[in-house]
Amino acid sequence: MTIDSLPAEPAPATVEMTDALPHLDYYLVGARDSDTTVEGVVVEEFTRDGDFTTTGLDSAGWTPQSGWWSSAALSRDIRTDPEVLARVVPTTRREAEDVYRALGGGRLPDETLLRTHSLDHQPIATAPPLRLGPAQPPAGFHERRVYRVLFAKDLRTEQVASLRTAWRTPAGGTGASATGASAASGRLDMHGDQFTWDLRRVGHTLAWGLDVTALLATDATAALGSTLSELTNVLRQHGLIPVTTERFS
Repeated sequence: MTIDSLPAEPAPATVEMTDALPHLDYYLVGARDSDTTVEGVVVEEFTRDGDFTTTGLDSAGWTPQSGWWSSAALSRDIRTDPEVLARVVPTTRREAEDVYRALGGGRLPDETLLRTHSLDHQPIATAPPLRLGPAQPPAGFHERRVYRVLFAKDLRTEQVASLRTAWRTPAGGTGASATGASAASGRLDMHGDQFTWDLRRVGHTLAWGLDVTALLATDATAALGSTLSELTNVLRQHGLIPVTTERFS
């Protein structure tokens, strides 16, 4: 199985709301001595606080030679080591199943069983929300929240264009802010709640950040969690690797 045999283009960038439990994230890991050969699979799941900020990461890896092992160190390297980052490709469960079978693993275990292989939990430090923007929500809303989802890896020009099209980003963009110009943006209105988001380079262009502003008119905070999850999944489909979700207000 080679990386070249996977679909060349990601799935369309959409935001589809769902009440299902969150699924695991799947990654393929390429061999050190080859640009195309896949040598293993990694599965991950973030743990989150009640306000949807990231508190930790559970992960497990598999190779034909070693079987399953708990891999918190590998997940850290995926996000901090350029050599490892270059070898890791986000994928779907279906593609992970095909790779797992092709490498001799047989049928990929279901997600309940996969979670039992994550024994080395990686805590992620959290802090009280920072204040970014006005303290009071606009008229008609009872709460305003601002989140930033950080991502490692990079986007190609055509991938940014795909996001802009799918999210119906205005031709002139959303302008600039204290954190830099937006590369792509979108908006979702749901049952009186309003969600807007901007994707921009952060950290001196070393990473990507998705800033999500939620104006809540209802008590359906589950919609906020689903929106953050679905937007994160869209960017994973385009090759980015999520690092953490922070809250600014």
